[in-house]
Amino acid sequence: MQSLQDFREETRSWLEQNCPDSMRTAMVQEEVVWGGRNAEFTNPDSKIWLERLAQKGWTCPTWPAEYGGGGLDKDQAIILREELVRINARPGLTSFGISMLGPVLLEYGSHEQKLEHIPKIVRGEIRWCQGYSEPGSGSDLASLATKAELQGDTYLINGSKVWTSYADKADWIFCLVRTDFEVPKHSGISFILFDMASEGISTKPIQLISGSSPFCETFFDDVKVPASNLVGRLNEGWTIAKRLLQHERTMISGFGLSSGQSDNGGTTSTISSLEGTAMSYRGDSAKLSDPVLRDQIAQFKIDSDAFAYTSTRSIEESKQGQGPNATSSMLKNYGCELNKRRYELMLQAIGSQGLGWEGEGFNDEELQLTREWLRSKANSIEGGTSEVQLNVIAKRVLGLPDILSMAQK
Repeated sequence: MQSLQDFREETRSWLEQNCPDSMRTAMVQEEVVWGGRNAEFTNPDSKIWLERLAQKGWTCPTWPAEYGGGGLDKDQAIILREELVRINARPGLTSFGISMLGPVLLEYGSHEQKLEHIPKIVRGEIRWCQGYSEPGSGSDLASLATKAELQGDTYLINGSKVWTSYADKADWIFCLVRTDFEVPKHSGISFILFDMASEGISTKPIQLISGSSPFCETFFDDVKVPASNLVGRLNEGWTIAKRLLQHERTMISGFGLSSGQSDNGGTTSTISSLEGTAMSYRGDSAKLSDPVLRDQIAQFKIDSDAFAYTSTRSIEESKQGQGPNATSSMLKNYGCELNKRRYELMLQAIGSQGLGWEGEGFNDEELQLTREWLRSKANSIEGGTSEVQLNVIAKRVLGLPDILSMAQK
């Protein structure tokens, strides 16, 4: 059996030989790789890096090798992550398939479904979107009304979704549908996968106040989906939905990490850029001139580092159990608040220069920061509002009684 030291040396050698130089620089938004059937690579090295990582299964290093993953154990995965950080390597692939669908498919999907979808996720061949929220079903997701009727060996799907991230660019969707209207709302939901190129699907981007349009309205009109695309048991999709939300919340919590590798809808802001911006506008290369701002940045750095260690510990603990749990709500809630603090501090550092929208007097970086600051406000809504997370923490983590249920008794 290979020793961990041998694995580290072998990994380091492979990375030195296979990671292109341009992939050892800070990620820029224009070069984030989402993969998919219509993938575009602004930087040709991005495609090379993705293909090389995927060949080893290292886009998903701990997933089973049987389905194209890296098959690494916990200790090996830690070493790989450390070696990637050592050379400042960019992620080879950003994917909802990796962060959300893949883990629940490995847990709940059939062997045939895993064989069909997991290798494509690992290789970045299919770009996925999430069909959860509906116009009348946001925080009360279980009230969703998109209907799937079984006709022979095919489901006929009708309804709509909203806030579907990148639906206009996705190849496939993992979707919650109602398959029984006669039972309590949580009991009549199923989890199904289908191709976004199917007849009867249309999308309409939603422009945000930040000026970007990552979200869409998505409409289903008599969409035919093979019954074999149903994941798990009929009418038991809520269990899968909750598990996936835990993975999603863990992903969103990464917005608060000081590494700055999260996607906030724009370029990321690290601690160093926060300090650099503050010095540019308020001080000099030696120190910040504003003692109050210095103190706030120092406190933010302490909180950010503490959160990063806590997040890492939680992820490692989840790998030894059955995946993420209710603590994902704690991470999501705190991580999003931390990210919003980061942008508030950035704006505080540059003052009125952070309030420009267009026109003379503002450079591109300042205008972009304004948009990112506005975008960060949505962090406490997406993936379940902060109020929802606090309820989960109260009930599932702290074990507090349900006051409403007690009052009804």
